[in-house]
Amino acid sequence: MKITAEHNERMAKMTFATVYPLYINKVERKGRTKKELHQVIEWLTGFDDKKLQELIDKNDTFESFFKKAKLNPNAHLITGLICGYRIEEIDNTLTKQVRYLDKLVDELAKGKKMEKILRVA
Repeated sequence: MKITAEHNERMAKMTFATVYPLYINKVERKGRTKKELHQVIEWLTGFDDKKLQELIDKNDTFESFFKKAKLNPNAHLITGLICGYRIEEIDNTLTKQVRYLDKLVDELAKGKKMEKILRVA
């Protein structure tokens, strides 16, 4: 699928607080925990529980959310398809970062081992 400028703009303006409950529902339906979800988010962004709650309370957009993040140096190892898009082919940095997060949540929900999700050697 081709990513359009409109798609990138929509991703930038979407709030993390809107998507976060969907992430929780997805992983909990599959037998994973909120704690594991937070571990995955912290690995990618550097945000601990307190900072995450602050960003949710402030209703930060994904654009603001990822500007404040300290992306894990191994994030580039997140590859594959998510929502019909091949992550490694996404040119827009913010859209790629959002898809990184989507992919990690998806892997968690699918029951992958945490070492694999967190790209531990």
